[in-house]
Amino acid sequence: MRGWWREITGLVLPVSCGGCGRPRAELCEECRAALHGGVPRRVRPDPEPAGLPVVHAAAAYENAVRAVLLAHKERGELGLAGALGKALAGAVRAGTGQAGGAGPLLLVPVPSARRAVAARGHDPVRRIALAAAGELRRGGVRAQVVAVLRQRRAVADQAGLGARERQVNLAGALEVVAGGERLLATGRVVLVDDLLTTGASLAEAARAVGAARGHTSTATGYDATGYDGGQAAVVAVSPSAFEINRNCQ
Repeated sequence: MRGWWREITGLVLPVSCGGCGRPRAELCEECRAALHGGVPRRVRPDPEPAGLPVVHAAAAYENAVRAVLLAHKERGELGLAGALGKALAGAVRAGTGQAGGAGPLLLVPVPSARRAVAARGHDPVRRIALAAAGELRRGGVRAQVVAVLRQRRAVADQAGLGARERQVNLAGALEVVAGGERLLATGRVVLVDDLLTTGASLAEAARAVGAARGHTSTATGYDATGYDGGQAAVVAVSPSAFEINRNCQ
């Protein structure tokens, strides 16, 4: 029924696939398969920044996957959030299993700069996280979005910066909002983002969450309590990292 309705809608409205441009479908079956039809993998950028949590990715950032992420983020094709959320949910499951134990999964989005959100008219990572939480709940996993991270200072545009430059740019840039530490104590935290490049954003997010929970970051990402930054999940990662980490399970 859902596929039939998409076909009818495509006849009435000027819709094209966000991944390949094929007419009469917001996202065709081939591009859906590229986005969330594969097996999510644990991934590590090279070089790997200190304090990076364990990260799982749903797909490689290329071809249809890249086009869909950009269409959602930069062109405001908000209807793609559901498919992106399904991909992210798969990556979350890969890192957490069935997430048994006390409390729900707490999906904590990496925040975008306020000026970027204003320019785009929406917060793409938070929107994808909400879709992912819904997908997880439909599968029987308790999950909710806890958007407790914020930028505490201005940062430069990351585009064009190398791995080390990005780490310096983001060092100490994030913090947990007042009262957020109490929310973080109610479940199992999973940091989420749309894309992993150098890992600097997720490493900084993990540091901020750890600081709010009373942990001290070190050169290895561990402190005296054994805190290791926890889990993270992303929709996509660079193709080279996705292939290099094919066997990192």
